[in-house]
Amino acid sequence: MFNVLADINWLGFVIALVASIVLAGVWFVAVIAKPYLVALGRENEPAPQNDLLRNVGPLVCTLVVTLTTAVLVEALDITRTGDAITFGLIVGVGYLSAMTFQIALNPNFPRPLYYGLLNAPYFIISAVASSVILVAMR
Repeated sequence: MFNVLADINWLGFVIALVASIVLAGVWFVAVIAKPYLVALGRENEPAPQNDLLRNVGPLVCTLVVTLTTAVLVEALDITRTGDAITFGLIVGVGYLSAMTFQIALNPNFPRPLYYGLLNAPYFIISAVASSVILVAMR
């Protein structure tokens, strides 16, 4: 069932990956940049230094999530757009957003619910978009 790597449309995978990366850039840099700092309690602090981990880490994580989505779309034989949307919502809400809230619920996040509310829409939209793209490209 999960031996589907050869069945993945790799162009569709790349398009879904790029879409998620572009969405992340827009979301985290343009839409929620200032509220994000507030959620982290860093609105009055200088920006942390950029380094390889902070720049490449999110890209690698997005690659892994998109590849996992591609594998599941193939393994579950999702072929209809409506099913892709439903699958994206299940993954976006049930896994990605839930994990965002779970990670934030520790003493290092001064406003964990706010942090989760800021991040969850990106994960939901990204999961739905990736699923739809992958199904459309099958």
